[in-house]
Amino acid sequence: MILILSDDNQPIRIDDEDRYDSLRLIPWWDQDRLARCRVLVVGAGALGNEAIKNLSLLGVGHIAIVDMDRIESSNLSRSVLYRQSDAGCLKAEVAARHARESNPTVNAVAWPYNVIHGVGLGWFADADCVLGCLDNREARLWVNRCCWNVGTPWIDAGIQEISGVVQVFEPPDGTCYECGMKEADYRLINLRYSCPLLKEEDMRKGRVPTTPTIASIIAGWQVQELLKLIHRLPSAASKAMVFHGMTNHVYQTRLPRRDDCLSHDSWGPALTLPHINAQHTVKELFQAASDEAQSPARRLRLLRDLLIGLSCRPCGVQQDLCQLRSATSASLAHCPQCQQVMSPAFTSEVTADTFANHSLSSLGIPMADVLQIEFEHDVRNYRLSDPVYPSLSDVSNVS
Repeated sequence: MILILSDDNQPIRIDDEDRYDSLRLIPWWDQDRLARCRVLVVGAGALGNEAIKNLSLLGVGHIAIVDMDRIESSNLSRSVLYRQSDAGCLKAEVAARHARESNPTVNAVAWPYNVIHGVGLGWFADADCVLGCLDNREARLWVNRCCWNVGTPWIDAGIQEISGVVQVFEPPDGTCYECGMKEADYRLINLRYSCPLLKEEDMRKGRVPTTPTIASIIAGWQVQELLKLIHRLPSAASKAMVFHGMTNHVYQTRLPRRDDCLSHDSWGPALTLPHINAQHTVKELFQAASDEAQSPARRLRLLRDLLIGLSCRPCGVQQDLCQLRSATSASLAHCPQCQQVMSPAFTSEVTADTFANHSLSSLGIPMADVLQIEFEHDVRNYRLSDPVYPSLSDVSNVS
């Protein structure tokens, strides 16, 4: 124990056994609040590595890491958490392990799935904040809509070469990521799909050149804004903060808000259906919802388009399917007889008499998702009972 005097000659105790003691010297710092905090990090590349490192050092108690990719040699020059021996391993799992090793008080969990079709809304709803460490517009748009659905603030960051940007979004007020999108942004998203609107399997992934220095700078800025949100301090909400590394020019600009933006869809609270999870059938879901509402459930709205069939007009071949559009290869759309591109059929809803015996997971509904079910006079939100962060289930939101 060390005693020093402050500027007003008051004694300050420094406990060298407390790893957070120097942080507690900050007047507004609340380490207990950080220990209760839950942060969802989407993306475990260069930016995600730096963000996770910072969260762990700060003692953010609960970190969920979403990334479906595996570590490649090219990641090692920019990712502080990965080692040569980690090559071929899942990024999310390695990042979570290193976060726990660097700070045993932190509970870091990995969710190695695609954020668009593998992460239920419950993950977003349970988070106090989401950090977007992504490299494409499609994933950013999806994260934005999920956060707006459940009312969770999120902070987006992006880097290129030695420059970067941080954007803070706080639903339901202010602007969102989609508010600032232009027609060119939507066109770039659509380029990821082929003519029949199936995922183009052989389209090259765009590789954006970056350095570990800019990843460190921008992720540090991103986590610093998170600290402000968690401590209820003024943040840069609805603003973009830009850093030009070549000139060291820094500026911020207010982001526009579009009142007709499609992302501004707030779902409100969701009821939990006991014992109904992603492995149950549509029939079981509808029965449980009907019992709860005391009214027959009519249809289930799907967040993700479901591919239900392909048809070839020239030769009449038809294929019945049941899989997500976003997870379907374009090569599947070629007719096995004439090799022409077949026409897809999609649906965005399920009724009581369609897919009754299909499990929810087979319809592309992930664990812990929040579902919208229509009844005769209203629409209700139900959350599946799959556990999200099982060890965090008893932890309340930061208050």
